[in-house]
Amino acid sequence: MTQETDLIKLYSQKILELAADIPHLERLPAPDVTAKKRSPLCGSTVSVDLNIDQSRISAFGQDVKACALGQAAAAIVGHAIIGRSLEDLEKARNQLKNMLTSDGPAPDAPFDGLEVLIPAREFKNRHASIMLALDACLEAMRDHCATA
Repeated sequence: MTQETDLIKLYSQKILELAADIPHLERLPAPDVTAKKRSPLCGSTVSVDLNIDQSRISAFGQDVKACALGQAAAAIVGHAIIGRSLEDLEKARNQLKNMLTSDGPAPDAPFDGLEVLIPAREFKNRHASIMLALDACLEAMRDHCATA
């Protein structure tokens, strides 16, 4: 397959649809915790606001300035994030990293929609952007748990 064909496969219709429909794009007015992650390679950024109730995310807001792959990942995370715990985020983040770097399976539900990003395995320079949303959520949860 040529590089051009690979890129066309990478930016599938599903990825473009997800990137165009990111939920929770409003920042929270009074978040319990906020985190921002940036990919040094491409400059993509994701900022997240979390409200946490009984160790679970009860409200979520995000600001996504990323490529279509980072936007698609943020959309999937946005649809799955409410009600998740620190352990849920750690598991999803580790599974996503394993999927991208070690040919592992897609993350378990409710983050299983990230399987649409399997074609990005071949594009290591895109991995950091894909990881941003989960990395930011995980950092925010860890910060909250450290101060709680």
